Amino acid sequence: MAHEFNAAAWLVDRHVEQGRGGRIAVRGTRTLTYAELAVLSADVAASLRGIGLRRDDRVVFVMSDDVELLGGVLGAFRAGVVAVPVSTMLGAHELATILADCGARVVCATHEYVEAVAAAVNLVPEVEHFVLAGADHLPELSAASVRSWEDFIALGLGGSKKDHAVASTDEDAWALWLYTSGTTGSPKGAMHRHANIRHVCRTYGDQVLGIRPQDVCLSVAKLFFAYGLGNSLFPLSVGAITVLEPRSPTAEVVAERLIQDKPTIFCGVPTFFSHLVASDLPDDAFASVRLATSAGEPLPAPLQRRFTERFGVQIIDGIGCTEALNTFLSNTPGDIRPGTTGRAVPGYELQLRDGSGALVPQGQPGTLHVRGESIALGYWRRTAASRQVFVGEWLNTGDTYVLNDEGYYTCMGRSNDLIKAGGIWVTPSEVEGRLLEHPQVSEAAVVGLLDADGLVKPVACVVAHGVVTQEELIGWCREGLAHFKCPRAVLFADALPKTATGKLQRFKVRDLFAEKANQTLEQVRADTAPGPH
Repeated sequence: MAHEFNAAAWLVDRHVEQGRGGRIAVRGTRTLTYAELAVLSADVAASLRGIGLRRDDRVVFVMSDDVELLGGVLGAFRAGVVAVPVSTMLGAHELATILADCGARVVCATHEYVEAVAAAVNLVPEVEHFVLAGADHLPELSAASVRSWEDFIALGLGGSKKDHAVASTDEDAWALWLYTSGTTGSPKGAMHRHANIRHVCRTYGDQVLGIRPQDVCLSVAKLFFAYGLGNSLFPLSVGAITVLEPRSPTAEVVAERLIQDKPTIFCGVPTFFSHLVASDLPDDAFASVRLATSAGEPLPAPLQRRFTERFGVQIIDGIGCTEALNTFLSNTPGDIRPGTTGRAVPGYELQLRDGSGALVPQGQPGTLHVRGESIALGYWRRTAASRQVFVGEWLNTGDTYVLNDEGYYTCMGRSNDLIKAGGIWVTPSEVEGRLLEHPQVSEAAVVGLLDADGLVKPVACVVAHGVVTQEELIGWCREGLAHFKCPRAVLFADALPKTATGKLQRFKVRDLFAEKANQTLEQVRADTAPGPH
């Protein structure tokens, strides 16, 4: 039998019981101490029980990052029900699909998303309760009862001591379902145990970030993203401060929080680091920050150098995934190798395997597999997908990596992203790195496209912040790369297609080219005849 354990009690109540209840736990639009956060989570738990929820029922959260969302997730943990935070960027039909798939009985939302969430709830009659925070008036729904957040909490305030108590969950009890971001298809719900939350705090949080009670953590990645959720829970694990920002992240918003909260750890994603480098923030804006982290997708070395040279803060790049809950492979402070993803985080084992499942020789590309205590139990109601991805104790990440002779891992992209051009494998990230070294390029994505002869050629989609032509960028790549690796065409876009969590959707880049770039590819065919490498 698994040992008794509840993530909410460990993250919050433990500090109160050990005399740290007066310390600040969270700063959002309001500030709560650990004692106040414990009360809020207990009130949420009592409210959930008061409307009839039982162990393992699901509560979906479509909320901006603020005290209510954090308190709601912790309250669900405390009550022994399953918290399901989902992307605030989804439309009504996408949300309805997730509500129906997970069997949600309760949906909590903030006012910014009421239109889409209310429409979604109306499409799923099994949802019984809708709780709305921050709205002046409540919508009328066809079946679900509707309460304001204040009325919902008031229901808990009137509950008994038993209603407020921590559920007697064990380490293996469901705590959290996170839906994959849909880089390759429809989202799937990864089921996480209470113990998984403690594990990621004790591994990446403790042994990589070195998080301590004096730290203040600000994350650009939102709470519905596994990376963002961890960034907000790591501080709670040691009695530190987590900063929540409900607004969409911009350089101006981050500048405001840097001044106001003086974070010591800043957690971003490559796209946002690029945005910051191109912004007019003062060079000393990150003076309070001792460490920056990046995840979600590989951080290009040129971008990493630009940020550090500009703001004087080192970035440690790492990789995690929804199925592993957080980061399992990372650079570390004092051991940063730009262009690599570092080494295995303590507490995890890594293997590179070929298509048959055999281990590949060092220096050869293989699909990254990871083993550790935070791996999800599987996908909810996705048996076939679970059997493909969860292989015994190992998780098949679907990412292709190479391990060098010094023990550092380099990402070559998703296993199905590699391009075989002229019979030779091309790694998109290498070409993208060269493009990003160009001073006018902010973002780049490289995919394979069939030409008129049915041959695969690398092509690039670029976001530029200045005047630059296709010919210039192709020539730039030829100066720094072997000829066969260079893009045969360049498509310019205002933004690259990404998931709600900021990950590049290469299949949508391919779709863009399929619609617009065949003509462009033909135009440059005359310039791409084989030449000296």
